[in-house]
Amino acid sequence: MQLIEAVPNISEGQNTATLEKLADVLRACRGVRLLGIDANPSANRTVFTLIGAPKAVTDALFLFIKQVTQLIDMRSQHGTHPRLGAVDVCPLVPLQNISLQETAQLAGQLGKQVGEELHIPVYLYEAAATRNTCRNLADIRRGEYENLAEKLQILPPDFGPNQFSTHVAKTGACVIGARNFLIAFNINLSTRDERSAKLIAAKIRQSSGGLTGVKAIGWYMDNFKRAQVSCNITDFHQAPLSLVFETCKQEAAALGLKATGCELVGLVPLQAILSAGRHYAPTETNPAALIQAAIKGLNLTEVKPFDPREQILEIKAGLTAL
Repeated sequence: MQLIEAVPNISEGQNTATLEKLADVLRACRGVRLLGIDANPSANRTVFTLIGAPKAVTDALFLFIKQVTQLIDMRSQHGTHPRLGAVDVCPLVPLQNISLQETAQLAGQLGKQVGEELHIPVYLYEAAATRNTCRNLADIRRGEYENLAEKLQILPPDFGPNQFSTHVAKTGACVIGARNFLIAFNINLSTRDERSAKLIAAKIRQSSGGLTGVKAIGWYMDNFKRAQVSCNITDFHQAPLSLVFETCKQEAAALGLKATGCELVGLVPLQAILSAGRHYAPTETNPAALIQAAIKGLNLTEVKPFDPREQILEIKAGLTAL
């Protein structure tokens, strides 16, 4: 059996009625399971996580994207998180008996369907990218929604319209692709000063000569009343959670600040949590104790570990009934 994960990120984190309607779309789809919904009001962004057989997932995503474009109007949407459209980004992740290349082909097929049938500009990124200029999400998103009209001319989408029509003004653009596991890992600072967070982010991200496999930006999160270093860890083997956190602590200390705790957005591979536990409790071997050591060491208020291998039997048994 083949299994993939999808992690659509939408530009809405405040309207709970809208989020529930969108969750219901996914819950009603046969062959998929909605694993998590992580909303951030300040970022005005929500991350959905679902899993299932490849075709079931892509069919569900098309219905989901269609519903999002009916419920969210980018002309009135504002939030801290960078975004390009109502469905800002939708990565597919290979889990079982499917390669990254095959998953990228699925992303391309979904992108084509969204562009042609929903008339939304679609950019393909990461493993699904058709151009080097579109491999990196940050490069596609640069300028954000406010500069989309110009972007469509300078960097035409892979699918869908390249004109900023009234319809496109409402939906924005959508970035669809395929990648391996990514951990969204945010670190709170003992300050409200966004500039300090930006300085630390520049120090730790790979593109600035920092940690391999880390992308980072700095911002202020009103719901935490704290500045935050927001990280995307694209390779948690090279950049373990503990290394990212401890490096942030060091950079914060150099500015006379403290890294007060961490936030995980969405699901995280169990292996990444166990690795952090081993860092903070090197003599411990019990998995449950290692998870607790990671929670304490990283000062996490909540952790949602997810190892797809532990879910396979449950999913296999439940697919026909969903």
